[in-house]
Amino acid sequence: MRKTIGFIGGGNMGEAIVKGILKSKLYKSEDIMISDIRKERLEYLKNKYQVKIFDNNPEMVKECQVVILAVKPQNAKNVLEEIKDVMTSDQLLISIMAGIPTSFIEDFFSKSIPIIRVMPNTPALALAGMSAISLGIFANDGHSQIAAQIFKAIGETVIVPETLMDAVTGLSGSGPGYVAVIIEALADGGVKMGLSRDLALKLAIQTVLGTAKLLKEANLHPAQLKDMVASPGGTTIAGLHMMELGGIRGILIGAIEAATKRSQELKE
Repeated sequence: MRKTIGFIGGGNMGEAIVKGILKSKLYKSEDIMISDIRKERLEYLKNKYQVKIFDNNPEMVKECQVVILAVKPQNAKNVLEEIKDVMTSDQLLISIMAGIPTSFIEDFFSKSIPIIRVMPNTPALALAGMSAISLGIFANDGHSQIAAQIFKAIGETVIVPETLMDAVTGLSGSGPGYVAVIIEALADGGVKMGLSRDLALKLAIQTVLGTAKLLKEANLHPAQLKDMVASPGGTTIAGLHMMELGGIRGILIGAIEAATKRSQELKE
């Protein structure tokens, strides 16, 4: 059976998903459709990925088994008004709009439309994202599996209750920003100690990347790796002492708490 998927919104995240599902051979290019208000963006996506393009959301939705809402949250109401009469209960609607609960989307439809909310993060642009998936009241395990397949094409996935989506936003959604600051600070430290900016940044990026890969592949707890590196009276324990004096743990915990609360406020 032919599988078709459509994207309302052809921005960076939508493009990342297109790239991922093509690379994983989950969908063929002729079965991928994109609708966007920017004609030049549509032409770019058509030329690069050989997908079908539309400038009309309802017309595209009629041709798709899976529809991904990839527009800015402030545009949600207008887009949902456009498609509410053409969506059917045989289709799956996946929203990657930040802060928009499934209940808000479900209220637009008179039919029982399966809706799934996904919170990907920016490393998806490098096919190394972390996506959290929550099911609406009409979505079932089969729908969940479809969503997981799609978003595994751009990284890793987890299934979470929607009540945890704000905390997910605070950690993995905002997390790339925190990690970028940590990498920049590591590089600044290297520059202070005499390294060139380019060399310091290369060392910092690869160190963070390699550490995360080792933790994942060796299934190590971070404390185990820390203890492996920190030998008695050595350089690492001296550096760790300064980090503890600076309160780095509390700062990061506080950052996640603040981002989570802000996510909750934005819904109100």
